[in-house]
Amino acid sequence: MSKDLNKKVVLGILFIFPLLVYLFFASGKNNFAKLPILTKKVSELPIGYLGEKIKLKNKITILGYWGGNLKNKKAEALNLNEKIYKRFYQFDDFQFVFFVDTFQIKKVQELKNELVKGVGTDISRWNFLHTTSENMKTHFSSLKTPFLLDESGNTPYVFIIDKDLSLRGRNDDEDLGTLYAFDARSVAQINKKMIDDVKVILAEYRLALKIYNSERNK
Repeated sequence: MSKDLNKKVVLGILFIFPLLVYLFFASGKNNFAKLPILTKKVSELPIGYLGEKIKLKNKITILGYWGGNLKNKKAEALNLNEKIYKRFYQFDDFQFVFFVDTFQIKKVQELKNELVKGVGTDISRWNFLHTTSENMKTHFSSLKTPFLLDESGNTPYVFIIDKDLSLRGRNDDEDLGTLYAFDARSVAQINKKMIDDVKVILAEYRLALKIYNSERNK
């Protein structure tokens, strides 16, 4: 096969493949992958000890439970901030929410300072809900996952909650079968799985909004 023919074949593939991918996703909403619902009717958030009125409804939330032990949370916070928050925080209705004990006010501020250090990250969508361990445990139980909070109300796992208060995840994960949450200690899991899943749910809502707007304008 001549060099010219080789070049034409390569150029053809480079041109046609992206077009086929576009047509696949543009051909209809039934072809668009959605992130499975694993638990419906997750509880709404309680009012915080400092009067925080943070809501899950109508938000796409990365939800975590850090309880009364923020001493070792810096690495997890930086992982999530670098890999997820900075990438997606400018999307409408996207937020981070972490449960912390009422007495963790100083530690939370120290953690916020770490997040903005250096590059000056806009952390306006990092939310901390100060509440009791009882409220944390009650809310955590509404997720209906196989995980448990430790004695301080902490878990390294973070969860994706959609606008309708449903827990999203994977029901066909190649490693775990059902993937309820992401281990914030694992950069590999965040890179290989969490980024993709957040992309999917954000694209899902963007597509739904696009369809809604197009139908309104008919």
